[in-house]
Amino acid sequence: MTTWFNVGKIVNTHGIRGEVRVISRTDFPDERYVPGNVLFLFKETLNDPKELTIKTHRKHKNFDLLTFEGFENVNDVEAFKDGMLKVSEEQLSSLDENEFYYHEIVGCSVVTDEQVELGTIKEILSPGANDVWVIQTPQGKELLIPYIESVVKKVDVSSKKIVISVIDGLLE
Repeated sequence: MTTWFNVGKIVNTHGIRGEVRVISRTDFPDERYVPGNVLFLFKETLNDPKELTIKTHRKHKNFDLLTFEGFENVNDVEAFKDGMLKVSEEQLSSLDENEFYYHEIVGCSVVTDEQVELGTIKEILSPGANDVWVIQTPQGKELLIPYIESVVKKVDVSSKKIVISVIDGLLE
């Protein structure tokens, strides 16, 4: 059975030449949306995923704008609205050391280097220079942990455990 990973959601069409607006949910949009790459469209109205080959990609405001080979005008892509673009597990590229896919990090438990349990990573934010991991504590509080070398000491995705070093002001 194939495992699928979300890349983005088509929220609307853009213009009349078959472009669609995508809210990206991928870790690596610049790699994922390269012309020639294949994405799969999932929608309730489709029995099977629809294979789409990227023709063009550009950024516009907070959206990624895509066109697909063989879909030349707005009428061809109108039905794609509200569909999810996904890739299969086989399409995931191998990562360098200390690089991880979001789905590998979300759900991991986080402990300090003194073995104090902080909670579970529930979300990853990408506001700028480095990612920020959102930890949900057992008390329902949220902690924001920057993914930087001085804080994140060990990531073990196989056991879903992350060890961090607490620097001044981190848990306040």
